[in-house]
Amino acid sequence: MSHESPLRQPHWYTEEYAEGGSAFSLHIHEKIHEEQSEFQTIAIYDTLTFGKLMTIDGLVMLTSRDNFIYHEMMTHPVLFNHSHPQDVLIVGGGDCGSLQQVLKHRSVRRAVQVDIDERVTRLSEKHFPELCCDNSDPRADLQFADAIRWIADAADESLDIIIVDSTDPIGPAEGLFGPSFYSDCLRALRPGGMVCQQSESPLYHLDSIIKPMHQAMRDSGFQDSKSLHFSQPTYPSGWWTATLARKGANIECPSQAEIEARQDFETRYYNPAGHGGYFALPPMMGL
Repeated sequence: MSHESPLRQPHWYTEEYAEGGSAFSLHIHEKIHEEQSEFQTIAIYDTLTFGKLMTIDGLVMLTSRDNFIYHEMMTHPVLFNHSHPQDVLIVGGGDCGSLQQVLKHRSVRRAVQVDIDERVTRLSEKHFPELCCDNSDPRADLQFADAIRWIADAADESLDIIIVDSTDPIGPAEGLFGPSFYSDCLRALRPGGMVCQQSESPLYHLDSIIKPMHQAMRDSGFQDSKSLHFSQPTYPSGWWTATLARKGANIECPSQAEIEARQDFETRYYNPAGHGGYFALPPMMGL
């Protein structure tokens, strides 16, 4: 994938997605910070209407205004699809937004977040403190390491949920989209355990990412896989997906009543009444 993200005008940040022939712009007040970490270029902007903006290697990672959509949809559907998730691994997720949502589930006794770049977390603590306010929770374990190596070394059947909250499948994240990674995930999951991975846009990445991800998950031994979809205004096309796979069982959506009996916290986008509907894909996806 090829992205270009120049500051097109003095007060506009534009991310161009050349392959899709589209672009998305945000009105910028100022650039607050930019640095080259060991792994990538991280920049923080102050926008006029979307709050803070973080980019990595010129790509929009999150904004203050709409990150809750992505973080809720990467976590609550898969956690509620598991009967009693206790041990959760978050691969990537350095902004800590997914970790925050995972910790809302009382059944979770340990949430390990493994991100290769500590600078993403440190900058999030400074510029997105609302996402990091639960980092001191005793159940949270923040580690800065190669997640591919981490999962390869994980004990057999030691996890209930693996959430792959990664960047695009380029650079440091490329290895998180391959069959060897899914095989290690399968081994580390307990029976009935699930993996949930961000799988990009159905409009732009159906044949290049989403369908191959399903195939790789099935080829690695997962019994069932399903994608869910949601709106994400600041990502290419504004339409995004996450793909789930389950070990040793089919993915069966719980009822609204079952979810409401477990949900003792508020959400802004995720709705128990719509849980099954998130998995109802348009016919054009062919899944």
